[in-house]
Amino acid sequence: MYNSRRTFLKQAGLGLSAAFLSPYLSSCKGSALTDDPFSNVGIQLYSIRDLINEDPISTLSTVSKIGYKHVETFGFDSADGTYWKLPVPELKKVLDDNNLKTHCGHYDMSKYLNRKLTEYENIEKYIETAHQLGQSYIVAPVTPMDDLNNLKPEDYQYAAEQLNRFGEMAKKAGIKVGYHNHFWEFRHFANGTKGLDILIAFTEPELVDFELDLFWIEKAGLSPQSYFEKYPGRFPMWHIKDMDRQYTKPVVGEEYDDADFLDIMKEVRYTEVGAGAIDFIRIADYADKSGLKYAFVEQDDIYLRNKFESIKKSYDYVTKRLVK
Repeated sequence: MYNSRRTFLKQAGLGLSAAFLSPYLSSCKGSALTDDPFSNVGIQLYSIRDLINEDPISTLSTVSKIGYKHVETFGFDSADGTYWKLPVPELKKVLDDNNLKTHCGHYDMSKYLNRKLTEYENIEKYIETAHQLGQSYIVAPVTPMDDLNNLKPEDYQYAAEQLNRFGEMAKKAGIKVGYHNHFWEFRHFANGTKGLDILIAFTEPELVDFELDLFWIEKAGLSPQSYFEKYPGRFPMWHIKDMDRQYTKPVVGEEYDDADFLDIMKEVRYTEVGAGAIDFIRIADYADKSGLKYAFVEQDDIYLRNKFESIKKSYDYVTKRLVK
């Protein structure tokens, strides 16, 4: 069973046919690199987590062949110092061999940001690893998830203080800390403020930046542009992720704020970038305002059978429609 699945993955995904890749690769020859974050779009590797866990070397090779210039990592195992069973120096070599860079990585900080706990992840190891990979940002991918419906302003204030402390440590290695949002950071507290606003207000701009997930802010019923206007320069990283046109109802508000997480997720469905409801062309006009440096395609769940076909569709849209 295992061997059959492995063979299928290689044939259907990892071993993309020449008919699928050749026309694209031919069209890319001679294309000039620019500093434009959309021309040089990256991908959050969580989008293809099953493939990269199965065969990280072949997966990264295909990601490069599709055209992606850099990758955002996830899944670091600090206990043995590996990504997907690859030691960090080996991963760096695989990236170099495929002309891929990694500017940012998601590192688990769910304990470190939890004011109820005193034992944390090995954040010193995160700094060492990010430095080895040449990353500029260590990003907290999520708040503590154990009690989302009871997060209070004090929880966000504590998280901000912890991000500042981490930022001070990382600064010595030339690295900044970042935070990536979901939908619950946009829930209203009694005084009208929101969790993300607290994080931004209580973090030092020279130490902490933010990675705006365009899908999740839209799914919260807000516009990315409103945050770029309110906090110019604080969002040098974007997750470009699209929303199925049949699933556009916001999941923030009285109906949802006390709902079970799994019930809320029934109202969520993703699609390839450009195929859904989000107007990325208008959002892209705010790249300079936001301070954008690195843009990443992300799709939390891919429904196409061939996941490389999915991330190629998203890559094509970003590089053809968002580049000025």
